[in-house]
Amino acid sequence: MNEVYEFLKKCGVYYLATVEGDCPHVRPFGTVDLFEGKLYIQTGKVKPVAQQMKTNPKIEISGMAEGKWIRLSAEAVLDERIEAQKHMLDAYPSLQAMYQPGDGNTEVYYLRNAAAQICSFTEPAKEFHF
Repeated sequence: MNEVYEFLKKCGVYYLATVEGDCPHVRPFGTVDLFEGKLYIQTGKVKPVAQQMKTNPKIEISGMAEGKWIRLSAEAVLDERIEAQKHMLDAYPSLQAMYQPGDGNTEVYYLRNAAAQICSFTEPAKEFHF
């Protein structure tokens, strides 16, 4: 999981895919955090992506860094604890103008049953499960 976390940090921006009905939705994301041994992402409760993850928690993430790419599939699990929100926002001070722990809008999700591959054209794929 640490290698997946480090790779997503290198990406800076990665792309998160959800589903609404029978339509896929993909958008850029930039938050990733390790908290209590779990990999977390963050969004706002008012955004459609939050409702999509609550309705169907299956997500996919893709990103590129240093000539390699990652494909990750997981279930997004909402963690409503203030401690988890605070940890995420402490890692991203620039978001604190829009989000605060316990503000009713900040949502953090940990990834469960995750399967990831880091791939390139020149090396065998690395696989991760957590």
